[in-house]
Amino acid sequence: MHPKPASTSVKIHDIIQNRWSPRAIDPDKPVSHDDLLALLEAARWAPSCFNDQPWRFIVCDKSADLASWETAFDTLMDKNRLWAKNAPVLILSVAMANFNHNGKPNRFGMYDTGAASVSLALQASALGLVVHQMGGYDADKARAAFGLPDDCTPMAMMALGYQAEADSLDEDFKAAELAERARASLGQRFYAGKWGVGIA
Repeated sequence: MHPKPASTSVKIHDIIQNRWSPRAIDPDKPVSHDDLLALLEAARWAPSCFNDQPWRFIVCDKSADLASWETAFDTLMDKNRLWAKNAPVLILSVAMANFNHNGKPNRFGMYDTGAASVSLALQASALGLVVHQMGGYDADKARAAFGLPDDCTPMAMMALGYQAEADSLDEDFKAAELAERARASLGQRFYAGKWGVGIA
């Protein structure tokens, strides 16, 4: 395995520092049902506006329901299929458009679904699992295939499993897998009291 802890400017918690999104996933190590439930429980306790919990997650476990896994896999773009074929679990995150309590548009639904997805990914990291979230899938195809209602937005398809060696990847992906992780500096994205004034 190839751990890639973030090179941070200040000390952060290990679980955040060590979470990343590898593509090399072991096809021979299924994810236990108990671990799956722990990931979903972590997502369940994410914060949300009015405690509305606008997220929905469709879990497609290859070992428990091959047909649903194949349905999810079939929505992926060709490039993602090259590596995601090894993921024992694919999960589609979905954001509901309207509040449960009054039916009015919930402009925080996507934001809150992202928060739940991060909670899921951090719990996965705590359990020695990896999650790679993908935008490279056909959302309309997923909507039809999974029978999603009109009042929601498919967000990300997540590949879940145990990390494998980078050598298991095609050369196109191997370099990215082994490359150093990078982020913009704090001052480029985080502002002090006013737009564009980088925090020190």
